[in-house]
Amino acid sequence: MLVFDNTKPIITIPNVVSNGVLPLKYRPFGKLDWKVSALGFGTMRLPLKSTNQADVDQAQSIQLIRYAIDHGVNYIDSAYVYHNGVSEVVVGKALEGKYRSKAKIATKMPTFSVQKEEDLDKVFDLQLKKLKTDCIDFYLLHCLMKPTWQKVQEFKMIDWAEKQIRHGKIGYLGFSFHDDLELFEEIIDAYDWTFCQIQYNYLDEHYQAGVEGLKHAASRGLAVVVMEPLAGGLLAVQPPEEIQREWKRTGISRTPADWGLQWVWNQPEVATALSGMNSLAQVMQNVEGASNSGFKALTQVEIDALSRSR
Repeated sequence: MLVFDNTKPIITIPNVVSNGVLPLKYRPFGKLDWKVSALGFGTMRLPLKSTNQADVDQAQSIQLIRYAIDHGVNYIDSAYVYHNGVSEVVVGKALEGKYRSKAKIATKMPTFSVQKEEDLDKVFDLQLKKLKTDCIDFYLLHCLMKPTWQKVQEFKMIDWAEKQIRHGKIGYLGFSFHDDLELFEEIIDAYDWTFCQIQYNYLDEHYQAGVEGLKHAASRGLAVVVMEPLAGGLLAVQPPEEIQREWKRTGISRTPADWGLQWVWNQPEVATALSGMNSLAQVMQNVEGASNSGFKALTQVEIDALSRSR
């Protein structure tokens, strides 16, 4: 497999778009000979019909996912537990037909729910059925922290995943993480992972794995997928006046969400940033933002303005 130098310029792959939106930007995905869209679609916050998390507006969600794919997004992230299991059902429906070949599926084994080794096959078989696929492109061990990392080892989850890879049911193995830097580095060094997923944004630069973990993972050749680039929506709302004044001094006009996403995309160690989009307006805005993104594209003035926004 090719080893990518993440200091190289971003690749722009032409794609058919409408409404005058620029072609999306694509970035190296760790060691793989494949490039991922700068924007990934996270399906943890799909539009709902009621306050019940399982009551997903499936028709609207499918429309949003397909719009994103039609405009270049090629990474769709889900999990067994999102929307009480409905997220994977929606992703399976959205990727039926021609869409399956246009996007990669990422989903996760709920390590926190596994009580015995037999649970792994039971969960995985259900995921394949819900996602309407014979192979999950990118599979993650979900929410690794001290207790779940112990479970991974106790129930030999990595050995189980390797067996699925040999049988062609999983493409590549990774993990999502929610603990401290020391444990992150231990997990990174314990196995030849393809990718990892961490929480990272300009407020959380040193939270959990943080920037040190980001750089360590990238140095080991892992693709780093960023979740919560907008801190669960906190960075998408209008900030206090003093922060708005800092941003205006840069001479750059951006929405709060775009400021946050551009900070993440500015870093060459980041493969893709997941956004949990639940309206067409959000998808359109984020696609446009991703089309204008790049490695080290922010000026020092812009970076300093965001640093003072914390």
